[in-house]
Amino acid sequence: MGKRLVIQARGKGGPSFRARSFRNVGKPKMPSEFEGKGTVMNLVNCPGHSAPLMEVEYDNGVTCLLQAPKGIRIGEKVDIGGKDTNTGSILTLNDIPEGTSIYNIESQPGDGGKFCRTSGLSARITGKTANYASVLLPSKKERKFPLNCRACIGIVAGGGRTEKPILKAGSAHHARRARNKKYPHVRASAQNAVDHPLGNKRTARKAKQKPVNRFAPPGAKVGKISPKRTGKRK
Repeated sequence: MGKRLVIQARGKGGPSFRARSFRNVGKPKMPSEFEGKGTVMNLVNCPGHSAPLMEVEYDNGVTCLLQAPKGIRIGEKVDIGGKDTNTGSILTLNDIPEGTSIYNIESQPGDGGKFCRTSGLSARITGKTANYASVLLPSKKERKFPLNCRACIGIVAGGGRTEKPILKAGSAHHARRARNKKYPHVRASAQNAVDHPLGNKRTARKAKQKPVNRFAPPGAKVGKISPKRTGKRK
């Protein structure tokens, strides 16, 4: 018989598993393509993002939120669409020299930035071809992006965030609750029998795996799923 697992209940989007996105300041995203200069008006802290955000107002009146780079200050000037590689400026990969630290890289031109947006991260351009730029991501993997994709210059601020000890379970709970991350992660054998197929307190051997039918419902598909053989080995 299948059981309603916690991971299935989270997928329904109930109030217990909903991200508190109403507390977020906004969605950090690069503005549409144009060329000009902007001013950093404010640095804000958003509970839904690991990095501090900066509010930039450009000459044409457009205001946007971006991940703040390391060393940026209120009142500094940043460019968009030009060729100046100032910290916090937005340029196309074609105009960024090789070896420059970049972040908030667009996957497709105009999507506002998808890659390398977490605090303390940065990527680096390793080479260019006629149509693509090879970028070394923080995961040590190289990925090719179209040359007309844009990126921000610098390193995302907030580095060393993971080195600070959390000290209390409550702090970890609230930090993950803001991002809709489940905490703590309870293993299956420690749960009650009503909550998980492998959970029980009735035997000395916890979480005894049993062979599960290939066509079992999702709540029962836990353990040895469709094993090649079953029964006592002769």
